Amino acid sequence: AGVLSSCLAGLFTIWLAVRRQGTRPAQELLSNLSSMKISPGRNRSKFSFRIMMLSAMAILVLLAGSILFSKKTAAGLFFGIGAIMIIGSLAGCHILLQQTGRISAALRMTIWNLGLRNMSRKMGRSMAIVALLACGCFLVVAIGANRHDPLQDANLRSSGTGGFSLYGQTTLPVYRDLNNAETQKFYGLKPEEMAGAQVIPLRRREGDDASCLNLNRPQQPPLLGVLPAAMDSVGPFTFAGLEDAAYKANPWLILEKDYGSPVIPAIADYDTIRWALGKAVGDIIDYTDERGEHFQILLAGAIKKTMLQGSLIISERNFTARFPSAQGYQVFLIDTPPTAAAGTAKALSLALRDFGLEVTPGAQRLALFLSVENSYLSIFLLLGGLGLFLGSIGMGVIVMRNVLERRKELALLGAVGFARGDLYRLVLGEHAGLLGLGLTSGTLSALLALIPNLLSTTAELPAAALAGTLLLILVSGIAWIWLATRLALRGDLLQALRSE
Repeated sequence: AGVLSSCLAGLFTIWLAVRRQGTRPAQELLSNLSSMKISPGRNRSKFSFRIMMLSAMAILVLLAGSILFSKKTAAGLFFGIGAIMIIGSLAGCHILLQQTGRISAALRMTIWNLGLRNMSRKMGRSMAIVALLACGCFLVVAIGANRHDPLQDANLRSSGTGGFSLYGQTTLPVYRDLNNAETQKFYGLKPEEMAGAQVIPLRRREGDDASCLNLNRPQQPPLLGVLPAAMDSVGPFTFAGLEDAAYKANPWLILEKDYGSPVIPAIADYDTIRWALGKAVGDIIDYTDERGEHFQILLAGAIKKTMLQGSLIISERNFTARFPSAQGYQVFLIDTPPTAAAGTAKALSLALRDFGLEVTPGAQRLALFLSVENSYLSIFLLLGGLGLFLGSIGMGVIVMRNVLERRKELALLGAVGFARGDLYRLVLGEHAGLLGLGLTSGTLSALLALIPNLLSTTAELPAAALAGTLLLILVSGIAWIWLATRLALRGDLLQALRSE
């Protein structure tokens, strides 16, 4: 989208030049195009055109070069491309503003067209408005698109909670099956307290925390042992990648695949693999079992943004083969009806208090991991919001100054028959165009920067929230323009007319 907009802006400028030259010979036409004689301010237009073309070429080069980089590097590279896109867009806006007089002169004379023609009267002020709004909009859209809501669709199997209402972890291992009625009776659990509940137990081996809560680079993350068939029957979480595409229909069964000794397949959270471990699906991690023997864990699959972040999940068979003394279960994924989750959590905490059970709502645990990422994003989002706030207020101040400087002109227009409402529409049309240019430039640049995120299988673009934010910005900008115009035009314009 960014490259296309830059190319379209360049083609539009060339079209203006061709239209100006008329039917002159082709050789003379190309000669004049090279000198960019497209407006009275040809030097400024030529400089802006060069900036725009250089930006477009830089974007194309970086887009081609991004193929050679890893996904991690490409994400940062695309943010740089987005910044270059803003520069090119502002140069294109500068050329467009310089040509609005000629363009609107060919259109039917209306209040709105007259307002658009006035956009280039104070070029410095107009470009200041566009630049502020574009930069602020870029930050708001580019950063807001990366925020994640842990409560969104938390009851779905495809969400970060896997559809599990509760997450439990004990200090001491539990050796009995909590799905068994006899076991529930043994621990003092009533049938109504566990009605509709299903528990998937996991064995746990301590290790280096590999979640976003640990700033160090972990060497051997904790291991979780699970029955692949039990997870496959439920189908929790969304997979962001698999080492073997043949397991796409039943991804959890890849944990049973034989890669040959001493390689064990594992599934882990996508962010754990990419950021905490600095690895990718298909990479190897060296481990040591309790006998002191070395073995390797192959990252065979990645699940996206889950409450199991920080651990590697292997099959229970491989887990007990390498750590035979780690008997019992210490992690529990508990699936209950949403209305019964609180009662089940309280009953389990009381029944297994001697094992040190801590039960946490799945959405709350997921929010804990996402809070670090969202906190950083909130800081930059605040900066972008501040830019938009300053841009909106700055637009209001500039509108007021422009109208105060033109009170004599507006008074004369009123004297020859323009109603006060027409004067409002004249000023509104002039500055609403600047608002639209700023929002368009910033949004297109942000979308270009988000290409790796949008193409990723882990993308969760909050389109509705971003659309609402942009709409709010648009309405706020128009409100500031209207307020500034009303304050500047209040009172009697007769005195201004007498001095005209």
